[in-house]
Formats: sequence, C-alpha cells, structure tokens
Amino acid sequence: MRRFADGDSVAELTDLLHRAYADHAAAGRVFFASYQSVQDTAHRLGKGECWVALRGNVLMGTVTVAAPRTVPDGYPAPATAGSFWQLAVDPSERGSGLGQRLLVLAEERIAVLGSDQVVIDTSARATELVSWYGRRGYAPVGVWRWDVTNYESVVLAKAL
Repeated sequence: MRRFADGDSVAELTDLLHRAYADHAAAGRVFFASYQSVQDTAHRLGKGECWVALRGNVLMGTVTVAAPRTVPDGYPAPATAGSFWQLAVDPSERGSGLGQRLLVLAEERIAVLGSDQVVIDTSARATELVSWYGRRGYAPVGVWRWDVTNYESVVLAKAL
C-alpha cells in the first residue's frame, strides 16, 4: 500500500470504484462511487490523502482519508472527527482481508493526522456494510441524506 502519486491514473481509480460498488448499484443502492466521473474522483482525491493497494502494477483497493473532514452544517459529527471515503476493493479480492487492511490504514492515518474519532456514513439499506463496520467498533450516531445518492445514510462513529 502506498499514497496515490502523480502519474497514477485517476481513470483507473474511477474504474475500480465503479467495479467495487457495482453490486450496491445493482441492489438499488446508488452509491456516488458507483457512477462518479473521473473529474469527480479527482475532486474527491483532492480533499484528503488517497491510498492505494497494488498487486504488482494492478490497482486492487483504495481509501481516501482526512482529519478533520469538512462536512455540511447539520451533519452529525464533531468538527474534530476524521473520516474516510472511497474505501473500495476489487471484486476479485473480496474475502481476502484487503478491506480490513485498508480500514486499519485509514484509522491509523486519521489518528496520525490528529483526530481521536472517525465518522463515516453508508447506506442504511446496506445492512451487510453496517454490520461489517459494527463488528469493527463503529456505532450509529445519526442519519444523513446526500443529494448524490438515492438512500438515507446511517452515520457511524468510532473512538480511536
């Protein structure tokens, strides 16, 4: 795993996001990462540290972190909380532990950046994801509705 670097392909990263989130979209949960453009990906990368997991030269996973993270007024998170987004694993790597390793990396980076809490959100209808995060210490703290998705999000927090 390493930081996304100049010369890395934003288009390739966008393709990975589309593949990783395709099952959610097929289930009717239209995560922004399932359809965002290359320009959207570049914009989202600019809001934090993007990390990538590679096998050789092949992109297998990613996560972007920031601490603190700027959120809209009313979002149920403390101003000092860190966050991560675009956590994605190539479908061929599901069950390999790569998602867990990316999550641990995100939490470690958020702590290094100075936050003692991480706050994220995901589709309330993605019960398997909510459970996955719950098994890793995340607890619901509120709900939110983004204008780029078709669902209500559950906001989850974890003390670091």
